[in-house]
Amino acid sequence: MALVTVDANEAVASVAYRLSEVVAIYPITPASPMGEHADEWSARQRPNLWGTVPQVVEMQSEAGAAGAVHGALQGGALVTTFTASQGLLLMLPNLYKIAGELTACCIHVAARSIATHALSIFGDHSDVMAARATGWALLASGSPQEAHDLAAIGHAATLATRIPFLHFFDGFRTSHELQKIGSLDDNTLTALVDAEAVEAHRTRAMNPERPVARGTSQNPDAFFQGREATNPFYDRCPDVVADTMRHFAALTGRRYQLFDYVGHPEAERVLVMMGSGAECAHETVDALLARGERVGLVKVRLYRPFAMGAFHAALPASVRSLAVLDRTKEPGATGEPLLLDVTAALAHAVTTGTRAALPRIIGGRYGLGSKELTPAMVKAAFDELDAERPRTRFTLGINDDVTGLSLPVDEEFGAEPPGVSRAVFYGLGSDGTVSANKATIKIIGDATAQACQGYFVYDSKKAGSTTVSHLRFGPAPIRSTYQIRRAGFLAVHDPGFLDRFDVLDRAEQGATVLLNTTVPPEQVWAGLPREVQQTLLQRDCRLFVIDAYRLADEHGLGRRINTVMQACFFALSNVLPVDEAFTRMKQAVTATWGRRGSEIVRRNTAAIDAAVAALHQIPIPDTVDATKTRPPAVPADAPDFVQRVTRLLLEGHGDRLPVSAFPPDGTWPTGTSKFEKRAIALDLPIWEPDLCVQCNRCSMICPHTAIRTKVFQPDDAAAAPATFRSVPEGFTPELEGLAFTVQVAPDDCTGCGLCVEVCPGKDRTQPRRKALNLQPAAEHRTSEREAFDFYQQIPDVSRTRIPRTRSGIALLEPLFEFCGACAGCGETPYLRLLTQLVGDRLLIANATGCSSIYGGNLPTSPYTTDADGRGPAWNNSLFEDNAEFGLGLRLGADTLARRAHALLERLAGQLPADLVRELTGPCPTGDDAAIGARRAAVTRLRALLADIDGGDRLARCADALVPRSVWLVGGDGWAYDIGYGGLDHVLASGRNVNVLVLDTEVYSNTGGQQSKATPLGAVAKFASAGKETSKKDLGLLAMSYGHVYVASIAMQSHTPQT
Repeated sequence: MALVTVDANEAVASVAYRLSEVVAIYPITPASPMGEHADEWSARQRPNLWGTVPQVVEMQSEAGAAGAVHGALQGGALVTTFTASQGLLLMLPNLYKIAGELTACCIHVAARSIATHALSIFGDHSDVMAARATGWALLASGSPQEAHDLAAIGHAATLATRIPFLHFFDGFRTSHELQKIGSLDDNTLTALVDAEAVEAHRTRAMNPERPVARGTSQNPDAFFQGREATNPFYDRCPDVVADTMRHFAALTGRRYQLFDYVGHPEAERVLVMMGSGAECAHETVDALLARGERVGLVKVRLYRPFAMGAFHAALPASVRSLAVLDRTKEPGATGEPLLLDVTAALAHAVTTGTRAALPRIIGGRYGLGSKELTPAMVKAAFDELDAERPRTRFTLGINDDVTGLSLPVDEEFGAEPPGVSRAVFYGLGSDGTVSANKATIKIIGDATAQACQGYFVYDSKKAGSTTVSHLRFGPAPIRSTYQIRRAGFLAVHDPGFLDRFDVLDRAEQGATVLLNTTVPPEQVWAGLPREVQQTLLQRDCRLFVIDAYRLADEHGLGRRINTVMQACFFALSNVLPVDEAFTRMKQAVTATWGRRGSEIVRRNTAAIDAAVAALHQIPIPDTVDATKTRPPAVPADAPDFVQRVTRLLLEGHGDRLPVSAFPPDGTWPTGTSKFEKRAIALDLPIWEPDLCVQCNRCSMICPHTAIRTKVFQPDDAAAAPATFRSVPEGFTPELEGLAFTVQVAPDDCTGCGLCVEVCPGKDRTQPRRKALNLQPAAEHRTSEREAFDFYQQIPDVSRTRIPRTRSGIALLEPLFEFCGACAGCGETPYLRLLTQLVGDRLLIANATGCSSIYGGNLPTSPYTTDADGRGPAWNNSLFEDNAEFGLGLRLGADTLARRAHALLERLAGQLPADLVRELTGPCPTGDDAAIGARRAAVTRLRALLADIDGGDRLARCADALVPRSVWLVGGDGWAYDIGYGGLDHVLASGRNVNVLVLDTEVYSNTGGQQSKATPLGAVAKFASAGKETSKKDLGLLAMSYGHVYVASIAMQSHTPQT
């Protein structure tokens, strides 16, 4: 049985693909890679166990995937799918049907949070717990090895029982964790699956040669009995699963039970849990046993059907207190699901005489939205069981200062076994850090006998986000399903992190620290913040530096510094002999990039060879001598909420925030992205006024609204610093008498260079010199900060002065700025333009996707307000219902407007007639002057209402007298696929809504899978062999109604049309 280093997604997909004939898929994080693997293998004609190539079919939604699964099962095929979170919820109606028809099927879920007060792409069990009433068996895994094994057991057991199985494992913590596992070969899988059960499943297929009817409608005289007729199948299911697990053990040597117990044979305090948290608890139990404590852990494998007898058998008779830990929350319930099941099982045992007495049972919640569970937290649960009066309900991992449910935690407690090497890498999204560390784990896993683990922490920003890679290597299986607290090797791949986070907090005593920096080695120490120098001295660290950006650029790798930094890790860590490590790195480069041509391989291998020579050790003096300190995360004049909450989130200390700090309904302030100041650009666009033609293309194309253009009264620049540049008069006749400037926001620019690319202003004597030129950020950041600070103080001219021309519109104040989109993003300029046109009265319904993540992801919001406090009101419901949700916003706004008009009419006799006419007459929405006049009338109205009896009711809704502009925003995955049915209905309704489809021709947010917007023949994920159908013509379909205005726009193709 071969050892391979893979994550759980690949480990599960490998089994599911080989045991299936049809795979119906739809992308959703964090389950998408399973479908991607299946599609890739199918494109390569890789056969399943029966020698056929599975059909991999992408559907328009998870509801569609579930329907296809149901139909393919009824057609006699062996079928699977992969999903998570909202996707699983969309499948629920079909899951009930599949179970009710006793149809063998095994699906795989990378368990993820359900969107409630906020969306979270991270892991917990709220999705699978929503499926526990469907009749599906629920099988839980806690590690990549378990996920690989239990996937096979699930497929075998469903065929043997006719009960469909939902196999789940924790999203990200398990789905994306790399481990070296023992892989199951085809012979083992063939031996595990009962061939007769496979044939029986196929025999039950719908067949006109032997016709039957399924899916009938039944009356009260029959329905109840039919439901109870399935009882024997569920009664025997646990025993069949147990037999399958024993068969599996005989084939592989790896043993599982329905409930696995670890701990003292006479334990008095026991935890019950499932999923990846059980691995951390296992490690903690081992540590506490070494201290002589009588503790234990029950790992739940088969959660449904809940086998009470097997649970009792697993639980030591000596147990006097039990803590059940659930990774979900059910508001208003007497307890979470696992707690209620365990309590009921033990109560049943006492009632039937199986147990003499009921142990003390308490329940806790942990890990919602991938909140960390550490050994210290597990120990806190054990400590609570020892308390004289333990809390019957509690939480772990947070500070609940509202309802007082959280347990105190001894943060100094650790349970990680000795002999484990730990390394942490801080990188920028898309700089290759994560890819390099995945390759590193695989190299070490293949080259040594060590166990290995790789886990990668992302925020939800796009390229340019912070990534933290956690690598462990050791002689024994690694159960540490939590982030590394102290590392012997710590790499900082972007020097800006030193000013933003306490990255060295994870360095252990004597750690090796590797820093990528453009600063010359002899100047590095003096340039470090004082806090960094102190930590390096206090922890006796070794410091090495390299200018990986320069090396990558010299070898034609752009900003992909991963190859260079990976080579440095092997050179400094001694995990492998350097020569062997470099040889294996080069082999990996050839395997990864060989299909792209020998030149790419040559560049990467040359960078590997050059890395060690470019590495420098920095002597660390005996004293701290830096005067520079880490700057505050937000300015001192930031609003109170930003200071109290946003600041800690930006500093990476969000876990320290108590419950009381958070809005209970998920409502957050806008206009906070301006406080983030990531300063990630290596180069900044610097303006040359003498070459500028004032076309404003730079500000129109800028994805992050970091290039600003403005016209202003010349006197407003009288006190400008020398760093601020402007020209005394614009070229446009309508702007006569106004000065003009172009200014970069240096800490918000990502350095993508699009503004330079589109700039038409050129020096005829030096053609490479343009009106905008990229210059090293280190040389200009300080001066540009000063200039941008002054720029922000310059008053905006009235919107009525700005001509509605291509260049004029760019001068309007944008109310969308400094978002977390990828550098060079093509979507965001359209959103910025939208806010420039109607941002002060804009209602946005944003479909889940890229635009909702860079538009509404904590800790900051890019939608902002004008000087009067007005700006876009932004909301996100779901992926699949955005059109309907947006229509609802329109209906709500119209309802408020009707109410305001009705109240105004009632009070008309007490108000000036001219004011009533102004407020009830038409208001041209394309006329800024008319909108301004309407707002002035509302202000006048409010002043008068203060003295009118009953006027307060109209005053509260008077804002609705100003027309709202409702926009439905989303990507092609929403508009062409999952949300098309709703969008079609809304378009047909004729209601006054606007739709902006950001068509990238793939599912951008989940990683680039094909949608119905993908062109014919294009290669994308889920279309590895090229898309087989043409692009859907959404515009033509909309136009077919006759009353829908459709415009297909591309800003850089035809800016005036846009």
